[in-house]
Formats: sequence, structure tokens, C-alpha cells
Amino acid sequence: MADQQISKPDCRILGIESSCDETAAAVVENGRAILSNVVASQVDLHAQYGGVFPEVASRQHILAIYPIIEQALREAHLNLSDLDGIAVTRGPGLPGSLVVGINAAKGLAIGSGLPLIGVNHLEGHLYSAWLYKANGEADIPAEPEFPLLALIVSGGHTELVLMRDHLTYEHLGATLDDAAGEAFDKVARLLGLPYPGGPAIQKVVLAGGDPSGTQFPRAWLEGTWNFSFSGLKTAVLRVVRDMEELGAEIPVADFAASFQEAVVEVLVVKTLQAAKKFEAKAILVAGGVSANKALREAFMTRSPLPVHIPPISLCTDNAAMIAGLGCFRFWTGQRDSLDMDVLPNWPLSEI
Repeated sequence: MADQQISKPDCRILGIESSCDETAAAVVENGRAILSNVVASQVDLHAQYGGVFPEVASRQHILAIYPIIEQALREAHLNLSDLDGIAVTRGPGLPGSLVVGINAAKGLAIGSGLPLIGVNHLEGHLYSAWLYKANGEADIPAEPEFPLLALIVSGGHTELVLMRDHLTYEHLGATLDDAAGEAFDKVARLLGLPYPGGPAIQKVVLAGGDPSGTQFPRAWLEGTWNFSFSGLKTAVLRVVRDMEELGAEIPVADFAASFQEAVVEVLVVKTLQAAKKFEAKAILVAGGVSANKALREAFMTRSPLPVHIPPISLCTDNAAMIAGLGCFRFWTGQRDSLDMDVLPNWPLSEI
């Protein structure tokens, strides 16, 4: 849908996100200005399991969802009657978690008469790059220019997408095995680091990790825009086991640094190559792994094109990105029925 064809009357959208282990609600105005953004994280709760425990996640969503929504409205100084619609994550995600958000949104839509807009979680991550806080503390960032090359990189997804305009996606490639964030979690576990693995690895690397001692392999998958991180993970496993058998001390920080360097290099190089190939005018990086300091710095220093990466607070799951995307969907006339169901395996390519 071409941007110039979208009618853009003022709109305020309540966003609800519950696809994994964050319960979130937010209000966004006109697709960009964040009026409120509230997130209840379950990270500490799931750390004891070494990952997200689906049943526990859904129970926590049930406890948190309405207080979080009430807080988002309160912080935005708005009532439901002041809004134009309710956007909610429909998928992809954990079925039990998604249902909690969907049901809350349906209840509010019935009670208020507001239209319901079901959106894709991955698409929401992309639209986090358009957001800014409406309190005037910072300059309003420039909007990404089309066509743009987008890298979605998170715990469950790693894919390259070409956006020629708003709400239009050409799927170029994706991981063939582990997502980048998943690889971070698994390697962190191998190195005896806590969950979530991404922040844990970054912490030990920043404390003094040296990547030069061990070079882990890169899977370039020449001729495609796909990724693979399982071989890298296996390489770390082999080195760790070899050292354990020898009774040697494992240089955790150095191995973490070498692993991180390998992941970052592949992500950055392939994204820049794709941007050149498809004559993109900008690069967009979104998803939980885009919070990684080394990845952000590598894109900023190596890209000849403008790079749009959301602030750290908007990289991980949040509802502002759902509300912001909801505005763009609202402008196209999207309205979903109350029998809308969750789509746990909803790929971006099927939007």
C-alpha cells in the first residue's frame, strides 16, 4: 500500500502485546508519538527454567494484563472513549500467551465499541523504528526512507525483508535453523551464563572479552540471503567440551566475545550486501537482538546508508510498536471481527 494512498486522519491507538513473556500496553498517536508504554517483564521468573515456560507465561499474563492496560491509559491521560481503535498482537508467538492479549482486546472492543485491529508481532518490530516519545525530551527522528532493507533479529526470528513502501514486504531470506537470539541463549548456557543469553554474553564481553584467541566459523550461505547459526553453536560446544576433557579453565569471556563477533559479522555483512543489491536507501534493524551494543555499533560504523535502530527500550517486546503499527493499519481501513483468532505461526510473508 503506497504511503501517498493512505489517508491519515489523527488517530490514537491502544496497543496490547502478550506474545511471549512480556505483558505490555501502550497508547500511540498518529503511528509515531508514544503517549504511554508500559511493560511487565517475566524475565526473572523464567530465568530459573533457562528459558520461557509457556504455561507460567500465560498465567502471568492473566494476572498482569488489565492492570497494565489501566496503567497505560492512565499515563496517557486518556480514557477508552478518547481512542480510535485497539491493536493487539495476533501472532506469531506462544498460543496461550497470545490468547490472553486477544481476549482482553476483544473485551475492551465490545465494551467501548472501538474497532479491533489484529497485527503481526514481527511487523510491529519493524514499525518500532517510527516511534518517539511524545514528551518533547528528544528530537523527532527522521522517518526511514523507502525502499529500505530490514533485518529482524530476535530470539525466535532472523530474517531479511525488503520494504518498498509502508506495509509492503518482500521476504529475502531467513535463518535455516537457530535464530540469532536463540543461538545467544544456547551458547550462554554452554558457557555457564544465565538466561537471557544475549545480555549475559554482552555483559561478560564488555567486562573484558578478547575475541582474537579463538576464531569461530561463519556460515555465509553464498548465493542466498539466508542465515545459519547451528554450526557456530556446535563449534562452541566442541571447543568447550575439549577443554573440559583436558581439565582446562574455559575462557568464558573470550569465547563469548568470539561468538558474538561471528554473529555480528554475518548479520551486518549480509544485510549490507542485500541493501546494495536491492538499491535500498536505508537500513532498518529491529527485534530483541538489535539491543546488542556490538551489533548496533557495527551497523552504525560500517553502513554507507542511514541506519534506523530503535532505542534499547523499544528493541525488546513492547506494545508501543503494536499501537504504532495499529495506526498504519487503521489508516488502511483494517477492522477485524470479534471472532478473530490467534495465529501462533504467522509469518511476515503471509501478511
